[in-house]
Amino acid sequence: MRMLMHVQLPLEPFNTAVRDGTAGKKIQRILEAIKPEAVYFSEQNGRRGGTLVVNVKDPSEVPMLAEPWFLTFNAEVEFRIAMTPEDLARRGRVIGMGVRCCLYVLASQVFVAE
Repeated sequence: MRMLMHVQLPLEPFNTAVRDGTAGKKIQRILEAIKPEAVYFSEQNGRRGGTLVVNVKDPSEVPMLAEPWFLTFNAEVEFRIAMTPEDLARRGRVIGMGVRCCLYVLASQVFVAE
């Protein structure tokens, strides 16, 4: 399942890593280990951060993706499910089927109740 992984880096220890020249190497080492599909660095809530696109095949992979950020930078990490327009269209059909089924059940209950 494709997910967006949001990483927020606190001022410390990240500022120290920037000053001593190790921030880039540490980030590169993490990215080589977790192999995201894409990476975008930006400001997040007034702090340095990044959004990574990762493929999570099993929930047990989440710690492997998040721990390097926790241990290296004391970062906060959040995961969000990402859907393409095609994913959403497929889900729309499933949701529509679920709504029709629910309406059928409700209508049956109303009919039985009368």
